[in-house]
Amino acid sequence: MATSMEEDLPAGSESSSSSSSVNKEFDLESYISNYSGHTKIARLVFIAEHNKNVELDAYRMAIDTLKSTTYNTGLYKTVAERVGDRLGPSYKLDQAWIDSTDKKAVQQLERLEIDLNNHKANLIKENIRVGHNELGELYYKRGDLNNSLKCFVRARDYCSNSKHILQMCFNVIRVSIEMNNFAHVSNYVGKAEQTSAESAEPAVQSRLRVCSGLANLENKKYKAAALKFLEANFNLGDFNYVLAPQDVAIYGALTALATFDRSELKKKVIDNQVFRNYSELVPEVREMIHDFYGSKYASCLAHLEKLKGDLLLDIHLHDHVESLYQKIRSKALIQYFSPFVSVDLNTMAAAFSTSVSGIEKELAKLIMDGSIQARIDSHNKRLYARHTDQRSQTFQNSLKMGDEYQRSVNALLMRVNLQRSEFIVKLPRRDDLGPGVNP
Repeated sequence: MATSMEEDLPAGSESSSSSSSVNKEFDLESYISNYSGHTKIARLVFIAEHNKNVELDAYRMAIDTLKSTTYNTGLYKTVAERVGDRLGPSYKLDQAWIDSTDKKAVQQLERLEIDLNNHKANLIKENIRVGHNELGELYYKRGDLNNSLKCFVRARDYCSNSKHILQMCFNVIRVSIEMNNFAHVSNYVGKAEQTSAESAEPAVQSRLRVCSGLANLENKKYKAAALKFLEANFNLGDFNYVLAPQDVAIYGALTALATFDRSELKKKVIDNQVFRNYSELVPEVREMIHDFYGSKYASCLAHLEKLKGDLLLDIHLHDHVESLYQKIRSKALIQYFSPFVSVDLNTMAAAFSTSVSGIEKELAKLIMDGSIQARIDSHNKRLYARHTDQRSQTFQNSLKMGDEYQRSVNALLMRVNLQRSEFIVKLPRRDDLGPGVNP
């Protein structure tokens, strides 16, 4: 059976461009211990494709997890063929396991379909719902995400209470995240939030906000993502089959630094006691936030650079690392310059651990897109702020207000003269228009 998870895996040839940027001392065991289920397997395969230093260890752990927790023979065969004989005879393609697993899965599928048909014939609503869920779980273990999603969605018509609706929504969200269908994720997060009784629980609310934040992150709506991650309570429960608490800290911090101004950063991040608990799980994130707010930009950027190798191995964040880093650096440059009339480019380059020519190019780009109102003196290596002539601006505002006042007075005088001359247009009465005619 061809599996959707297998089809979604990145090609191995695509990993060469990013493998040189990742952390060569990546602690795979510590990292992957935060996850379970399908996301653990997907992350292991992704890491193996993007970091050659831990490739074999990642494939070994992926094979062990596949054989012990899933019926996904298609993905197992793909991974085993990539490994070949590099891990020894114990990890060569196990055709016997494939055959026995396929046979077991087919038998379970036939039994579940017969049971579901019997439930439909007997019109037992609750049993029909359970039958659809069991079929969805079997397809999910097989890696057939399309059929799994169809089964979970079909269960919706047989939900009789809010608990059932929430279960259905989380099943659809879980599968949709693996399928990278984040429009579905946002849709079903909304449906779950409308289910009032059970969704009031802190763990449920946190999971929904984290899923919404992840959908916004994937859609590059970074500020919306930051707000959702920051709203999550420090109580995700058993949710490491989707995200770990460390992910919430990293995703929330990066998106907030890239999009929040100083007042928002202080109010919604630094003074946020709940998010502080998340940031304590990743000390670099905590230090990075405080350094940025304290204008210690070199230290902040150093923490970012230290994290970058690991973030490039994150299955959800890797596509956004460069964009977020650029936004954070640009915001730091803008905030650094904002209090000054002029700045020595040599001093600024030292503060941002770069060359003078490099900082000059970055500033030129910010000036061109209007982010900084300034001009660069390339000869003297200084950056000068462009301040508005307040006297001229006040004079222009006065003239504008005078023109508006003159127009309003002339319009008022014209209205008075028209009334004196009884030059008034009155609408005809409805009776004069005839039947069926509107004025």
